[in-house]
Amino acid sequence: MIAILSDIHANREALSACLAHADGAGATRLVFLGDIIGYGADPAWCLRTVMDRIAHGAVAILGNHDQALFARSARMNGRAAAAMEWTRAQLSPDAGDFLRTLPLEHAEEDRLFVHADASDPAAWRYVTGPLEARRSFEGTPARVTICGHVHVPRLFGLTAAEKCTGFTPTPGMPVPLSRPRRWLAVVGAVGQPRDGNPAAGYALLDPDTSEMRWMRVPYDVEAAAGKIRRAGLPESLATRLFAGA
Repeated sequence: MIAILSDIHANREALSACLAHADGAGATRLVFLGDIIGYGADPAWCLRTVMDRIAHGAVAILGNHDQALFARSARMNGRAAAAMEWTRAQLSPDAGDFLRTLPLEHAEEDRLFVHADASDPAAWRYVTGPLEARRSFEGTPARVTICGHVHVPRLFGLTAAEKCTGFTPTPGMPVPLSRPRRWLAVVGAVGQPRDGNPAAGYALLDPDTSEMRWMRVPYDVEAAAGKIRRAGLPESLATRLFAGA
């Protein structure tokens, strides 16, 4: 069982809850889809945790907020830029050295893991609907593409007749990623969900049955938001956690 976690955004409480849940669900591998840092108040702890998991066999790829730590030209809105300036002051140079080593994508068997649109991972384009999903499908031969970046769980399928459809998966319900369709799964966000549900989100993939489940895990939102406020980060970064917005 592979646990897939994206958009942690320096949220220690959410990451801890998801890792504990994944361990309890029998996950034997971890894949981190980027944006370990940004927005939240625990960037150092989250980075150390991911690095430790990588040392024990996990895979991690680069997200746009991770890149922004060492590439100051990255485009960001005001809240994200303010949070990144604060984050830079909290991390040692080793953090940037580590993030620079992360690839933009990771392929294995018939699967591709990427942070954003697979047709051009470095452009950081969002996959929000069938049109964007089709562009991503056209950018890779992978049968199953798994990404984050959007913070909203979604699943898109491409039929043999090239029809692209999408739907929102039900939390905890297994979805068979069956042939001959191709699939693009957006796993949602660990640390900053934006689908109206404040619970942390991640996904479980069974490579033997090719079934995927989107999981939601309650966590201590009050503690995470309190840390953001005490750090002096923008208030909206704290309040949005309660609404999952």
